This record gives sequence, structure tokens and C-alpha cells, in this order.
Amino acid sequence: MLVKTFGAAVSGIHAVVITIEVSVSPGIRFFMVGLPDNAVKESQQRIESALKVSEFKWPGYKIIINMAPADIRKEGSAYDLPLAVGILAASGQISQDLLSKYIIMGELSLDGSLQPIKGVLPIAIKAKEEGFKGLILPMSNAREAAVVKGIDVYGAENIRQVADFMAGMNNLEPFVVDTEQEFAGIFADGEDDFADVKGQESVKRALEIAAAGGHNLIMIGPPGAGKSMVAKRLPGILPPLTLEESLETTKIHSVAGKIGSNTSLITRRPFRSPHHTISDVALVGGGSYPQPGEISLAHNGVLFLDELPEFKRTVLEVMRQPLEDRHISISRARSSIDYPASFMLVASMNPCPCGYFNHPDKKCVCAPGAVSKYLGRISGPLLDRIDLHIEVVPVPFSKLGTAPAAEKSEVIRERVMRARKIQAQRYSGHQGVHCNAMMSSRLLRQYAVPDEGGSQILKNAMEKLGLSARAYDRILKVSRTIADIEGMDAIQAHHIAEAVQYRSLDRSGWGG
Repeated sequence: MLVKTFGAAVSGIHAVVITIEVSVSPGIRFFMVGLPDNAVKESQQRIESALKVSEFKWPGYKIIINMAPADIRKEGSAYDLPLAVGILAASGQISQDLLSKYIIMGELSLDGSLQPIKGVLPIAIKAKEEGFKGLILPMSNAREAAVVKGIDVYGAENIRQVADFMAGMNNLEPFVVDTEQEFAGIFADGEDDFADVKGQESVKRALEIAAAGGHNLIMIGPPGAGKSMVAKRLPGILPPLTLEESLETTKIHSVAGKIGSNTSLITRRPFRSPHHTISDVALVGGGSYPQPGEISLAHNGVLFLDELPEFKRTVLEVMRQPLEDRHISISRARSSIDYPASFMLVASMNPCPCGYFNHPDKKCVCAPGAVSKYLGRISGPLLDRIDLHIEVVPVPFSKLGTAPAAEKSEVIRERVMRARKIQAQRYSGHQGVHCNAMMSSRLLRQYAVPDEGGSQILKNAMEKLGLSARAYDRILKVSRTIADIEGMDAIQAHHIAEAVQYRSLDRSGWGG
């Protein structure tokens, strides 16, 4: 008998429906074709054991399995369940009436229980697009897939439950997720708050500007000045994710296998902080079986690189293109995969190897030329792509206990959201542009034109600091954001002046 079941293959953050044809006929041996990898080929042993433990029979006939389309490589153990169900249906042990209505995916254990799989959300979205009635998945993946409305998502603990469901027993209930409830309370009390940061008003101002315009930022200061502390509080002042952003972010984390069994949607903006020993592939994505890297896992959120000069030069240089294009293309001989990578880069660094160059109290003990050599680990093109350079000065001990109460993250976030609302209205007719940091040169000439005084200040800064054309654009973008925070249509001289001062590494006095 010949039957068909349906699964899905994930490529990038999108899924493709896979038709699994199973033929059971007189003869012997087991054949599997359709470009399966080793993990798929090894499914025979897992399926045979799972069926026997679940009191089914392994057919004593010739079994031929074709996985179409045959030119797409089938990877991983997630095809165990649809293969097993196909074998049971083709051998007459279960009914095949419902097979065409569902996409079935899951990894089998030897005892017949189901293990979680990756990439469930893209599969659920594809199932809805293709008109399937629903999905049958491991129970631990059901919550994640249930955020897609319009299809039934059934979670099963073992293959026996799936077989009973195919026999018409209503033993499985559709999983339901309330997306509004998922988004409720995303800024709960107890998270890192800017109210806990003593002093550092200039740094907090820079982070507010960065959050309001989606700008990249780098902090330079001695150890213990508070760089990491304020960076970790940045997500708390960013606007909440929209449902569209949440779905896209969740798809990436789903493909990477980063979604927990109790999570359906990622409702908080990601904050990724990889160690400086990370490889370039782990940062941007790739590998033998391409997976999203840290820059994609930080999509719609923050990528924090602590101690930036300690990262390998090759690792930092591969970020240059994604910072501009906001996506990363991973090319292989047979295919090319695109991952989104629209993130805010926030970096921190010491000013020199000992950490005390330009310190108000402590003396730098680095050898002559060590400072410029240390800063030289970060290329000029990468620094040009960072909008704000802010110097972090340690808070004196005398002010740590007497500093007045600082603004809460909630208050700062309200100003950020007002500025973002202005930008959303401004760029409503421009696809792919949501904030000032995304402006093209054409949009800069349209929306970021300074007044006469601002133009003169910018001209002087360009001449004295020797700034590049890219730095010129960055200053205009930051000044546009400062004006938006103040609710002003025109960019004035003081907006340009403040934006220029956030180019610390372009000023004399740095680099030894």
C-alpha cells in the first residue's frame, strides 16, 4: 500500500513542505531516498524500537520511502514521527484518512515518546499558508506553534497518542495561546532599572538617544566605571516589541532551538552578550548545517560586545556588512540562506591595556604607543559604523551615597517611545525604515537638514576632526534623533553640537 504523510524542512527562517511517500509491498529490505542525511537514515532503528515498545508491528515486507522534493536535503531527527506514522498507515495498522490534513513532525525515542524539535514556528506558519488543518508535534513544542492562529496544534507525548488520534479518538486537545496575555507585564518590576545607576548622567543621555533612534553605541572608560551595568539596562528603555517583530524574532530563536517548552512568543527585546572568544561563524551564523549566529539572535534587540578590542579582528570585520544591510547572507555551494540581523550594537572597551588612560585619578602605566596600538585593534570602518562614542568617567566615591534619585527606566522609555512614534509616522511611506538609524542618504537629505548654524558647526567638525562621509551621515542621524526627543521638526545648532560631541574616538587626545 502507498500512503503519503507531510512534514517540513526549515531553510533559514522559512519552511518548505515535505511530502513523505511510504510504500509497503512484498519483499524484504528498507529503502529511503530523497536526499536524507545520516540522522534521517538512522531513523529506521529508532522507529522500529518505538513501534515494538508501543505494541505495533514492524512490517515484514519491503519498505520504500521517498521524501519529496528530492533536491532539498532533509536534515535532523524531526522526521521520525511522520515516517513512523507513514509506515503504520501503509501497513494497515492505522487509518490514513486524516494524514493529508496535518503536518506531522517529531523525534522518537526508543520507547516511543516524543522529543522536542527545532524550527516549529516557521513550520506552523507554512502549514497555515498551505491550507493544512493543523499540526501534530511533541507536547513541548505545542505552545510555540500555537501562536499561529487559524490552525489546530496538537501536542502528543508518544506515538501511541498520535496513532489513536489518527484512528478517530479525540484524545488530543488543540493547544491555545492568548497572545495578549503573553505580552502582558513584559516590563515587570524587579528588572534592571536605570534608577539604580548613580551618576553617569551623560552616559544615560547617550543611551536614551541610542534607544530613541536605534543607533549603535560604544562606551570607553576604565574598569568599574559602570559600562556593563548601564548596557544591561538598555533593553528596559526600548519600545516593546510589536506582534510582527515578536513573531520574526521568535522564528529565529525557534530555528536555533532557543525556545523553551514554557515559551510561545519572545515578548522582550533580545539582549545577547557573547564572550570575546567567539568565532566569526558563531557571531554571524553558518556552519556545515547553517544556523543563525549571535547577530541574528539579537535581531530587533541589542548585541552587547564587552571588551571590544579583545575580540578577534576577523570576528569584528565580518560585522561590517550586516551593520549596514541589516541582514546576513550565508552562501554554500548548493544554496544561499538569509537571516535577519537588524540589531543595535552596543560595545564597551577600556581606553588602554591597563585601563587607566585619561583617568582623572589613576595614572596609566602603559608603554609609549600602547594606547594607539590597543585602539588600533578596532578598524576605522567599524568605528565609522558606530553612531555614538561616549566616554565613561568613574563616579567619585563621595557621590555614590549622596547622588539624588535617578530617573526610572519607565520614565526614560516613555520619551523613547514618543520619539519612535514620530519616526514611525515620518517613515510610514518608506518600506524597511522604522527609525532614524535606518535612514538612507536620500532620506537624510529630506529629513535631516540642519539650519545655518548647525551646518557651520558640522563643517568645522568635519575639517578639524577629519571625519569621513559616513561619520557625517551618522552625526546627522543622531541630531535628527535628538530633535525628535525634543519634539522639534527642525534640526538646530545645539542638536548638531550635541551629536558631534558623541564622536569621542575621533577627537585628538585619544590614541596616545
